[in-house]
Amino acid sequence: MESIQWLIFLALLALGYFVGRWNERAHFKSIREREAKYAKVLAFAVRYPPDVVTPQECRLVSGSVVISSDYFKQCVAGLRTLGGGRLSSYESLLDRARREATLRMKEQAQRFGSTLIVNVKVETTTVSGGARKGLPAMEVMAYGTALKSAAPRAPAP
Repeated sequence: MESIQWLIFLALLALGYFVGRWNERAHFKSIREREAKYAKVLAFAVRYPPDVVTPQECRLVSGSVVISSDYFKQCVAGLRTLGGGRLSSYESLLDRARREATLRMKEQAQRFGSTLIVNVKVETTTVSGGARKGLPAMEVMAYGTALKSAAPRAPAP
């Protein structure tokens, strides 16, 4: 009976591994496609725009995402903490979340008609985690100021 429980545990662990890897690869593929789509929307951490003379419309744009780890990554990270070192499984999770939030911010800027975002900031917070609280999840929010040239005013009569 105990061997059946171990087999079920190992089967579920393997299933979690393969499904998690498939989901992560699919998400990275989607991110790469959308990064190519929004490549013309430039985002910079500089505080001021390069052209301060031209009148511009400004709008705060943001993108946020909540992303969670799967059980397999949590098990691997738990084992890794025993010996110390990098938690590369969580690094990829954070990378996906940061890139997704940035893409959502760029999408909002493009809807505004902007191709330039300045003063970009990225904030990260833990939503849940730990053995008793469930799977680790984090929220990443990217925000900045989208700029577009103001419509030229007609000359006064």
